[in-house]
Amino acid sequence: MQASRRTRLGRCGPRALLAATLVLVLAGCDLTTTRTLAPDSSAGPLPSGPTLPSSTVVPFSPSAYPPEGPAPCAEAAPPDADHAAYTGNLRRIRAEEPGIVVFELCRPDVAFRARLAHPSFGIADSGWLISQIDPAPDSDPAIATVINGTGPFRFEVWNRGSDLSFVRNEDYWAGTAVPERLVFTWSDAPSERLTALVKGDVDGVDGLTAAELAVAIDMEDISVALRPGLSTLYLGMNDRYAPFDLDLVRRAIAIGIDRADVVERAFPFGTKVATHSSPCALAFGCVGPAWLQYDPVRGKELLAEAGLADGFSTTLRYPDEAREYLPDPEGTAIAIRDQLETNLGIVATLEAVPFETLVGDAEAGRLDGLHLLGARPRITDVSAVLEPRFGAAASDEFGDQLDDVVAALEAGAATVDPEARAAAYAQANRTLRLLAPAVPIAHPGSAAAFLVDVLDAVASPTGTERFDEMTPGDRRQLVWLQATEPGSLFCADETDPDALRACAQASEGLYGYATGSATVEPRLATACEPDGALSTWTCTIRGDVRFHDGATLDASDVVSTFALQWDADHPRHRGRTGTFGTFERLFGGFLHPAAAPPG
Repeated sequence: MQASRRTRLGRCGPRALLAATLVLVLAGCDLTTTRTLAPDSSAGPLPSGPTLPSSTVVPFSPSAYPPEGPAPCAEAAPPDADHAAYTGNLRRIRAEEPGIVVFELCRPDVAFRARLAHPSFGIADSGWLISQIDPAPDSDPAIATVINGTGPFRFEVWNRGSDLSFVRNEDYWAGTAVPERLVFTWSDAPSERLTALVKGDVDGVDGLTAAELAVAIDMEDISVALRPGLSTLYLGMNDRYAPFDLDLVRRAIAIGIDRADVVERAFPFGTKVATHSSPCALAFGCVGPAWLQYDPVRGKELLAEAGLADGFSTTLRYPDEAREYLPDPEGTAIAIRDQLETNLGIVATLEAVPFETLVGDAEAGRLDGLHLLGARPRITDVSAVLEPRFGAAASDEFGDQLDDVVAALEAGAATVDPEARAAAYAQANRTLRLLAPAVPIAHPGSAAAFLVDVLDAVASPTGTERFDEMTPGDRRQLVWLQATEPGSLFCADETDPDALRACAQASEGLYGYATGSATVEPRLATACEPDGALSTWTCTIRGDVRFHDGATLDASDVVSTFALQWDADHPRHRGRTGTFGTFERLFGGFLHPAAAPPG
């Protein structure tokens, strides 16, 4: 039995009428709509959907992967006729006792905990993996359509093409979720998502356009939750080409551009003006002094000191397609070009370049002018932003390496001590600010929108919102509307953010993200601690955790979860696509990678 609730929306702000796509919905800005909801709190338990299928029971026994043989690092495991060379960083995983799992690495990794926090590494029960992934190559893995995790919600039912629902896990180790049910639904049209929120059909939505966010901001019955951006747009220069070989010229450009004006002209709501070369949403991202202040008068003086009082001509290259860090490539390039000429007398000819070509030319050091590029880190660690561009193994994008920056980044990567890391990255940022090989422009953000009575509604910078902590007014279920339907619920083999968000409600890794933050924190591990070389990490597993089917979590589940992703020859290295792209990117490659086809 279901009941209905009347939802009356209040007065709308004046900007609402500017959104043509919402005219029919917002006309008069005083709507009465009906929303179908679950029974009220006095009506007993929520009706339940299908239960999890039974799985194989696998008792714990000490184990390791690979079980025997030489350590699979590149120097010890040469390729054979069927396999290419191993390029990954995992050496071995050992379950020494039920509560202890050890990761041995080929190379030190200060950001190992951040890798473990990715939703693709949600731990699965060993018996469940055996039961749900048939090793027969022509079979359809059952694990793609149902999920058995340890999280605050447990899988209820997936109505393909319509909705996906979870119910509260009453035995959750970290405390009971607030909503009794969580429903995911989807629409690829942003206007439809906002319309559904305005009508009260859903509690929260994602992926709104700038125009729709402007409408939502002015509505009294909707709250907007900003999602801090993890990507960084920068204006790059190569010091092997004149006049960018002069520190004075690079510094003049750094202070001669009004970055706040660029953001206002060309970026969506929620974008932050960059104060450092890495986003503040990352730990240690904004330690050290903030970026140089806008001062075009002093910028002209610096050019004069460099012998370029009348400015100079150059080329400003930018991607010919939108990127996450550059949603409006041409508009951004025009805004910067205009400021360069007005403020500094620098005449920049714009050149749109195919993205792959631009990246290739930048990394090869072939760009002799200015260029717009950026990146989103693959993991939520500041080293993932700075080291690829300014570290010892960086490309030639900015010319010669900056020894002080390289030394500081190496110091930051050599310890997990927070104070030592903060000091190291502060020094790196101080030098980057002084020598200005690249000017950080913006950290483009995004936002989610919720009905105003949804308490503790927080948008996650990683896109993995914690719905279990949100209170959907006086309703017993929370309905979330996103852009796409998950490809599957086996997120070890998924990369789409909408799928990962759904999996994160039921599945947990050894580490996860703090609420509304990119900071990692222990989840199924109470801690993972490294040796002095940062190449062996020992994780202590929580002893009070059960999977949704009743199986007990232990260290062998961790080994099984990682082994089938890691080993391309594993009989259960199978999923919706079988690519396991996240593992390959974050750990450097598969064990037993297939040899390249001849020719």
